[in-house]
Amino acid sequence: MIMKKILFVLAIAIFAAGAVKAQKPEVITSDKDGWHKIGEAKVNFKTEKDKFIVMGADRFKKIQVRVKDAPIHIEDMEIRYDGGGKEDVSIRSNFNANTKSKVIDLRNSSAELKSVTFVYRTVPNSKTEKAEIELWGLK
Repeated sequence: MIMKKILFVLAIAIFAAGAVKAQKPEVITSDKDGWHKIGEAKVNFKTEKDKFIVMGADRFKKIQVRVKDAPIHIEDMEIRYDGGGKEDVSIRSNFNANTKSKVIDLRNSSAELKSVTFVYRTVPNSKTEKAEIELWGLK
């Protein structure tokens, strides 16, 4: 009986260690509504292009952009999936600091998300603060 308990505990420990090892570092945190933070970046005042690479088997149904610290202008967003699929989202909008984009439904939610590339810039502001952008996904 004791041997069975020891084997059971050992099996659970091995499984838990494997599950922890499988945790993907690109999903940084989650909120209470089930959204997962995929990544974040500081945005300069010049137009730039940043790519958020999602490694591992992450399938998201929806994504959302959250802007912090300063206003930002997002020109375009390109979403790429494993297997070669992609979709272009023309945003061409300004976002104030501490706001969120609308929720963007992914057309290929059954495929793994590979990367999201943004073309954007911080909008000049009186504090000369750079914006921070966060990419969130809902599974």
